[in-house]
Amino acid sequence: ENDTVAVEEIRFGDNDTLAGLVTNLVEAELLVMLTDQEGMYDSDPRNNSAAKFIHEAQAGDPALEVMAAGGGSGRLGRGGMLTKVRAAERAARSGALSIIASGREPDVLAQIADGRALGTMIVPAAEPLMARKQWLASQLNLSGRLVLDEGAVNVLKASGCSLLAVGVVAVEGEFQRGDVVACVDQAGEEVARGLINYSAQESRKIQGRASEQIEALLGYVDEAELIHRDNLVLMGK
Repeated sequence: ENDTVAVEEIRFGDNDTLAGLVTNLVEAELLVMLTDQEGMYDSDPRNNSAAKFIHEAQAGDPALEVMAAGGGSGRLGRGGMLTKVRAAERAARSGALSIIASGREPDVLAQIADGRALGTMIVPAAEPLMARKQWLASQLNLSGRLVLDEGAVNVLKASGCSLLAVGVVAVEGEFQRGDVVACVDQAGEEVARGLINYSAQESRKIQGRASEQIEALLGYVDEAELIHRDNLVLMGK
């Protein structure tokens, strides 16, 4: 992404994020991100001589982002170590490995291609998502949020089933049928996201109600669920 010509409407934010999205798009097996460090440490090695090097980690590990936030800025790139970890999590959705290594290492890409162990490798934690759900998980601009009760959160996490209106306690933002919305718990943590079957106005009318009541509340029924399971992807780490 060229910062001098990119406009806000089409900006991805940084090249790490863009690299993760492209990795999904082309179904690459490996994403390599270069920085000014050998790889990831559990704290910033420039400030802590006892910082431990991380040779391998699992995408989606909550501790990984915590370590990345304190593990150095990555001055060779705009995004820093945290955005590289998040890009690796995106890449893992399509089954790709990621390596964070030093851009100052001579012939670093050739060495990695030859199989030499350089940098920090981040490996996928789960089976790759199907292409449709990769697209949903990679959406940067969400149109709104549905706040879920504890029961709905537990059901989604356990089975990834369709989201029904009865489990929604609040509707935030303005959106239309077919927009991508986030599903969050009552602490604001994103649990899932998906394509909504009703507009924000309609969703507010039927939130907290059983599917059998939708026709009486709206005068019609488009779908029995707010988000069908085929159009929903879990986002929990």
